[in-house]
Amino acid sequence: MSWLGPEGATALLLSLRVSLAATLASLPLAILTAYALARWRFPGHGLLNLVVHLPLVLPPVVTGYLLLETFGLRGPVGAALNDCCGITFAFRWTGAALAAGVMAFPLMVRPIRLSFEAVARHLEESAADLGARPSQVLLTITLPLALPGLLAGSVLGFARAMGEFGATITFVSAIPGETQTLPTAIHNLLQVPGGEPAAIRLVLVSLIVSAAAILLAEWFGRRAARRVAGL
Repeated sequence: MSWLGPEGATALLLSLRVSLAATLASLPLAILTAYALARWRFPGHGLLNLVVHLPLVLPPVVTGYLLLETFGLRGPVGAALNDCCGITFAFRWTGAALAAGVMAFPLMVRPIRLSFEAVARHLEESAADLGARPSQVLLTITLPLALPGLLAGSVLGFARAMGEFGATITFVSAIPGETQTLPTAIHNLLQVPGGEPAAIRLVLVSLIVSAAAILLAEWFGRRAARRVAGL
């Protein structure tokens, strides 16, 4: 990666690290939320659906500001985590992962929810009639059949996290080697004279990574769909 230069290579590796952490941390909650929206009816169902999808329509700067006010050192959650556990999000790569995870979360929940809704309820009911506990039904019937949606949601979330800019720069700024991800590095390079060639190289890398993520999602999705069809 020497052709990217030290700053570009560092930004790329940090983006991969941030995106992977954001995806892995968000996936269990995305699965739970998608299952609740697909299968449960409870007071506040519409409110939960609204909150989940808010990052899609809110300006990313607003989301970043809300994260700063909540998870910053002076925010209620950020101050509590720092005092009790020494966990700090503001101006750290973990904060960039948090911002990326929040922005990617709706894109993870949507395909997973649709995949849960597509699972035939009679299969789950038959397993329950045969004595399977709800947790067994979920692990052996529902999740395997919903696997294409889980894969699609994970890869879409990863790709969205790779491209996150507005919330990240508002929440954790763009500190080289700490919070300067690929999009923020491109933005910074475009602000300095002579930085456009390096920015173009990073743009190409971003395009390649995003396209590869989508193609990988399609490949895994087709394999999973064939496996499910053969059950």
